[in-house]
Amino acid sequence: MRKKIVAGNWKMNLSLEEGQRLTSEILHQYANVINKQVSVVLNPPFPHLYPVKNLIGETQGIFLGAQNCSDKESGAFTGEVSAKILASFGVSHVILGHSERREYFKEGDALLATKVNQALAHDLTPIFCCGESLQTREEGNHISVVRAQLTASLFHLSAEEFSKVVIAYEPIWAIGTGKTATADQAQEMHQALRAHIAATYGKELAESISILYGGSANPGNAKELFAKPDVDGGLIGGASLKAGDFLEIICSF
Repeated sequence: MRKKIVAGNWKMNLSLEEGQRLTSEILHQYANVINKQVSVVLNPPFPHLYPVKNLIGETQGIFLGAQNCSDKESGAFTGEVSAKILASFGVSHVILGHSERREYFKEGDALLATKVNQALAHDLTPIFCCGESLQTREEGNHISVVRAQLTASLFHLSAEEFSKVVIAYEPIWAIGTGKTATADQAQEMHQALRAHIAATYGKELAESISILYGGSANPGNAKELFAKPDVDGGLIGGASLKAGDFLEIICSF
């Protein structure tokens, strides 16, 4: 059975005090969650990692993730944070290829492939983001474009390596806009991506890969999205900054 995952991407938000308060609220409410089969990943900004890790402690089912990592192992790269450093903090997951990194920081497929390699080399689970622009969707090329992103950045991996990756489909036109892909649109893309993986790695491995939806998912639409057979959870942005909303999404399976 595929892992069900809800990952919260705080982006560049919250002071240290606010982040600790949010984490404490999530942990308090999570204690009452009945279905603990859902893996929860908190992805705060870098300065929050250590205090959030301390708050999580030994809580089962909640993991610490980072929002990015360097493509370099170490060295004179001021401002960068390596996968090796993240692993030393107890980080277990890392978001790579988010549309904001692709757009604002011009991260391309080749760079992301190297970042994936770094993450896996240090036992971090990449949450690899892929998605299309509104123009691409309107032109009817959305499936081929997103499949190409997987091919370019992930298909160099061995089957064993690929099995450790989580995919997050994020339609760019639905991030931070309030728009959301319909559950049917999400299912169409997730199914297409799973079939694409199966064509290279085989059906058994493809069926084991968790594919998350990441485009303005919220308590109002999470249940419908998560009910689709190829949607295994969500990469949650704004709604992850409110403990109540985030927990409601977690409980939507």
